[in-house]
Amino acid sequence: MDRLLSTQVALCYNGYVNNVMDNLKGKNALVLGVASEDSIAWAIAKELSEQGARVLLGYQFRYHSRVKDLAPTLPNLIGFERCDMMKDEECEAFFGKIDVPIHIAVHSIAFAPQTAFQGTVSETTQEDFTTALTISAFSMGKMMKYAAKHMTEGGSALSLTYLGATRVCSNYKVMGVAKAALEAYVRELACELGPKNIRVNAISSGPIKTLASSGIPEFDLILEYNKSVAPMRDNVTQQDVAKTAAFLASDGARMITGQNLFVDGGFSIVGVPSLS
Repeated sequence: MDRLLSTQVALCYNGYVNNVMDNLKGKNALVLGVASEDSIAWAIAKELSEQGARVLLGYQFRYHSRVKDLAPTLPNLIGFERCDMMKDEECEAFFGKIDVPIHIAVHSIAFAPQTAFQGTVSETTQEDFTTALTISAFSMGKMMKYAAKHMTEGGSALSLTYLGATRVCSNYKVMGVAKAALEAYVRELACELGPKNIRVNAISSGPIKTLASSGIPEFDLILEYNKSVAPMRDNVTQQDVAKTAAFLASDGARMITGQNLFVDGGFSIVGVPSLS
């Protein structure tokens, strides 16, 4: 009896694992924004691939040396191509080569010049402001302008944001304004594309140490504070965000759109943290 029970448990477990691993089987995923091995975009690409999706990567040319080594390690890689969303000719070339339907589109693109993190917000130059909002927010709309044409079977699009979009976060400055614009874009796109059976959501991650976040002053202190205040008493990882992204990309989230889902260990619910 014990052996039979153990066999039944094993079969159920293996079936569960196989279902999870094949959760996105038959879907094609576009992931834009991989810059290095510690990129959230890379973690998402890996998770989507491990759950059965075929993945196409788009990246800026300056990250080519990193991406060319990472991309071949994905088990279901369609390909990886240069695509700077700020360059129309690269967008036209990249999306013009896509000959399969896209079911998942991931936007993990954000940037502000280092000078935008210096001084006060009111001292931000028009050039830095424009750069931050264009690359971090406008690029989401631009991605969907091209990607939606290939999402003829419907699908899921998502972007990555941060608490600085709705609350003042130390040293985040104009990037908070850019992320606020990005979240507004998500809502607008969700309404625009919903009739085409395309869902659009955002994930608001807790702070994670990546190549991009390394430009934020005193980022290590932000990590320490987040860990001490968040109800879960820990910082999130790239993998935590990636698993949430895979859920939003799945049919299990088919009626979720226009939402901003926090994956931050509960930090965003805290008003005054414990003083003891």
